[in-house]
Amino acid sequence: MKTLKKKKDFNKVFNRGKSTASRFLVIYWYPNKKRINRYGFSISKRIGKAVVRNKLKRRLKEIIRRFLEDSCLKGYDIIIIARNPVNNLDFDGIKDDLTKLFKKADLLNNSGK
Repeated sequence: MKTLKKKKDFNKVFNRGKSTASRFLVIYWYPNKKRINRYGFSISKRIGKAVVRNKLKRRLKEIIRRFLEDSCLKGYDIIIIARNPVNNLDFDGIKDDLTKLFKKADLLNNSGK
């Protein structure tokens, strides 16, 4: 899984891309003219201390790697933003919410889960 690191890449997705949100997560996406998806994560300090934020990032990366990467349309830069009540969710809750957002954004193939 490739990740977005540079501020200019984040700004391009935020300024030109589309977004959709739920109570727990927000995703932004924008075509990147490549054959792969690149993912960025934005988790505010309001979510918790570094241990909590890193745990959430690891969970999001694992959900994408294990469940969404193969069924997702290719060629997008995708940014995932966590909202404060996400701390109340377990792994399966985060997975369900993220999958729902990907479906809402039409980023999943029809053959996907």
